[in-house]
Amino acid sequence: MGDATFGLTPDGARAKLLVDGPNELPESGSRSVIRQLGDLFGEPMLLLLVAAGVINFVLSEPLDGVLLFASVLVVMGISLYQEGKTERALMALRDMSAPRALVVRGGRRISVPSTEVVVGDVLILQEGDRVPADAVLVDATNVMADESLLTGESVPVNKVPGRLDDVPEQPGGEHKPWVYSGTLIVRGRGTAVVTATGSSTEVGRIGVSLGTIFRERTPLQREIRRLVRVIAVLGIGAAVVVVAVYGITRGEWLEAVLVGIAVVMSMIPEEFPVIFTVFLALGAWRMSRMRVLARKAPVIEALGAATAICVDKTGTLTMNSMEVNEVIVDSRVVSLGLGALDEESREVVRFGILASSTNPVDPMDRAFRERVNLLDGGERRISSMQLLVEYPLLESRLAVIQVWRGSEGDVVVAAKGAPEAIIKLCRLADGTKIMDAVRDSAGRGHRVLGVARADWPRDAKLPTDPADFEFHFLGLVGLLDPIRPGARESVDVAKSAGIRVVMITGDHPSTATAVANSIGIDGQGGVLTGLDLDLMSDDELARRIGEVGVFARMVPGQKLRLIRALKANGEVVAMTGDGVNDAPALRAADIGIAMGGRGTDVAREASSLVITDDDFSSIIEGVRQGRGIYDNLRKAMSYVVAVHVAIVGVALFPLIDREWPLVLLPLQLALLELVIDPACSIVFEAEEHDPHVMTIPPRDPHAPLFSRTRLLISALQGLAVLASVVLVYVWAMRGDRGNDVVRSLTFGTLVLSNLGLIVVNRSWRLSVLRTFRERRNHAIWWLLVVVPLVLVALLFVRPLRTALDFGAIAVTDLAVPILAAAASVVWFEAYKMIRWRGVATRQ
Repeated sequence: MGDATFGLTPDGARAKLLVDGPNELPESGSRSVIRQLGDLFGEPMLLLLVAAGVINFVLSEPLDGVLLFASVLVVMGISLYQEGKTERALMALRDMSAPRALVVRGGRRISVPSTEVVVGDVLILQEGDRVPADAVLVDATNVMADESLLTGESVPVNKVPGRLDDVPEQPGGEHKPWVYSGTLIVRGRGTAVVTATGSSTEVGRIGVSLGTIFRERTPLQREIRRLVRVIAVLGIGAAVVVVAVYGITRGEWLEAVLVGIAVVMSMIPEEFPVIFTVFLALGAWRMSRMRVLARKAPVIEALGAATAICVDKTGTLTMNSMEVNEVIVDSRVVSLGLGALDEESREVVRFGILASSTNPVDPMDRAFRERVNLLDGGERRISSMQLLVEYPLLESRLAVIQVWRGSEGDVVVAAKGAPEAIIKLCRLADGTKIMDAVRDSAGRGHRVLGVARADWPRDAKLPTDPADFEFHFLGLVGLLDPIRPGARESVDVAKSAGIRVVMITGDHPSTATAVANSIGIDGQGGVLTGLDLDLMSDDELARRIGEVGVFARMVPGQKLRLIRALKANGEVVAMTGDGVNDAPALRAADIGIAMGGRGTDVAREASSLVITDDDFSSIIEGVRQGRGIYDNLRKAMSYVVAVHVAIVGVALFPLIDREWPLVLLPLQLALLELVIDPACSIVFEAEEHDPHVMTIPPRDPHAPLFSRTRLLISALQGLAVLASVVLVYVWAMRGDRGNDVVRSLTFGTLVLSNLGLIVVNRSWRLSVLRTFRERRNHAIWWLLVVVPLVLVALLFVRPLRTALDFGAIAVTDLAVPILAAAASVVWFEAYKMIRWRGVATRQ
């Protein structure tokens, strides 16, 4: 260890740096493009998209293959862009560690990069410094440290000198000699000897422990894999049947194998990866514009399924600052937000300001200084006074005492501090009423300080012990960490959405309860403290956790236990936090949400989402977006199922009779994809979210993407379209029309029915007319204009018609496909009308 006056020698410090390494936390680092591409190709649905493209090239269908590989490039480009944008934003947020540190080496004070601080270095710490490493104070004058990033406590703690052989304790608590890496010195000055650096610090140990926590796949990711298996089984089964039927009826077994492969290709809904990946990537991009960065896009859908949001009070629900909120004089409570103060209350505020630092870093000192406008004369009156002496805060005297000389030469003494200390300074025989008022104010969520004044003769020598002053008790001041604007409204929205808001904090139970009550968090189940938690079995915790909404005096390991208990109860848990103490719970939660403005690197690395404005309402907006994205995704999926049922049926139907012409040749299938792909990736993604999506309970995370009812309705939609197309096909065949004309009429019916499916699936509750009237979607209008125009060109422009093996038809013949297409979807409009009759439609 270094001597407190001489410190380490420069050579000794360099040698230690080589052995111990730099004083920094291990970082995951930015992922290379190759690694990002590797992760993308590890997604089964993207592999399915690539496989479908390869099959098309094997079958000599290069247009289909090119379209599929173009989709792969689009998906990859969006994902890489979003991840790169997010990582750049996170790098910009790396502002936690102090850039330089003041150390003593070889008897000289020098400034070195904080990464070069080593064990044994002597640190010079003063008000406003960020502590660069864990250390023990060997000299301290009125030192107070903000350790909220480690403990969750919003109130700074007092520090006292200690010995180098003192055994380090956990962060938090008053009158301890240890200071910790990343914490802030808000008052005083001191000298400390470094005891740990880098990953050996309290911050570093928490960061290293994150590697032992496994992050589970989101419900949607699990559902994707289930769908892949189902599609593979169905496709192979259908191919076997087709090969057998085709080979038996036509005797061409090699051709039957090729037809079977084509059927598998038509059954594979290559739109699935487009829907899953593009929806989530574009959703992440939209959310980033709302100050919510998704570090992994799939977590967005999990956010929409959240059933519980665990929030830290400090900096998340509150502003992480202090504000003078009330003054208590003779048991009379005066709120500073309710008009002008009387003379007695102004006197309390004035001497509270005089007992505060002139250039404050301490949040309580800042809170007093911000109230200078309440005084007669305001800042001018205070600034005209001269500070003579400051008596340091001691463990035996928890009060700050400052002596001032006024503009007319008068000398006054101001004291503020713990009410018990101020009562002692004032030599009050009975402080019962004062302490009763303290408890009442603390129950309202306040940090309570006592304020006193004394006068001193102008020319008299000041005493060495401030106890020699004759103090007069002025009153009490209640300070609180103000509630973040919009927090209560956001909690109300979460409740209406069926989401529990649970407060987990390191603060005192009375403070936590007061904040919870003020913003509407349910506290009927009482408050559980960290001590209560230690005495509980897992079974008892599982029972109580469903009814308790406030957890106070929690340490990191206990937060992690709470998250795991909630998940064991079947909850989808979102956890918000900004401190190092939150990191393990952030990693273990289904959705870890870090505050980006003041959060630590460790917390951001452990999270799935980063809120750049530290606003709890952004979390709720993220839930709204997640639910809307999932809702639109299901609509797109329902449409894909319906259209593929029809396509497979139309492809298989002509195989029944060898004389019947095939309708869907490979090129026609590629043209259909030009309608289906934009509908999935553009039209449904751009669909306006249900305005009432936050008034319904979260979806069951264990429920499949398709319920039996939804899958049945989608299949019925496809069968209805297939029936209409088959009827037109049979009608055209009986009219002695050529095969190419039959193909034209049948293809036209399939394309127009496809448009009908898109229109009716925009909402499963609102009618088509109401949907167009109430939901804005510019993409649908482009599709409804462009697709019919392209269809007309294909059927009536000779070169295009010939290239596609279509036959010439009369303009009046288009009436049949139009009527058939309308008939294929009108039943679903009737279903919606009957199903939701008398019910307020919301999607």
